[in-house]
Amino acid sequence: MIIRKTASTAFKKIHIIGKQLFSPKYLLYTNVAISISLSALGDVLEQHYEILKGDWNKFSVNRTRNMAVSGMSIGIVCHYWYKYLDARLPGRSISTVLKKVVVDQLICSPLCIAIFFVTLGILERNSWSDLKNEIIRKAHILYIAEWVIWPPAQIFNFYFLPTKYRVLYDNTISLGYDIYTSQIKHSNTKSNKNSY
Repeated sequence: MIIRKTASTAFKKIHIIGKQLFSPKYLLYTNVAISISLSALGDVLEQHYEILKGDWNKFSVNRTRNMAVSGMSIGIVCHYWYKYLDARLPGRSISTVLKKVVVDQLICSPLCIAIFFVTLGILERNSWSDLKNEIIRKAHILYIAEWVIWPPAQIFNFYFLPTKYRVLYDNTISLGYDIYTSQIKHSNTKSNKNSY
């Protein structure tokens, strides 16, 4: 009986905290924290995999920090993007959902990929020429992956979820994608195993 009562109290507290975190007052902070955390986790997983394969000598805290900051940048953009998209294309009919998916893929996906590379380029102190060359070499690879992963995921997102849960869902699905973006981003630095 005591365990059941304690569990009930704990669930009530979690529910209250969850409601606060996803309230309009704290939603931006929640979305940014989720984006930072899962972007960092994706890089941690990718680095451990690269270390196990022998492609990377040791864990780089700087690399994970940079990936987390890029997650912050994208989290802010996605927070406002979803609010904007829902205001411009309200409703959950199939035609509206499909329009949102197409607009999301044509506008937000390239924007987020650009933000990802620019944020990391700034943090890594790359020259504009190096940044531009990296975007030319790698951005299309990520954009193709976006077309494979995100349309089905976003159909679910736009059809079933309220706006306040979109970034959480996005980042949960994105954990695997974050591992892939870290792999693509750092693919040419593997030969220089201690570049961070």
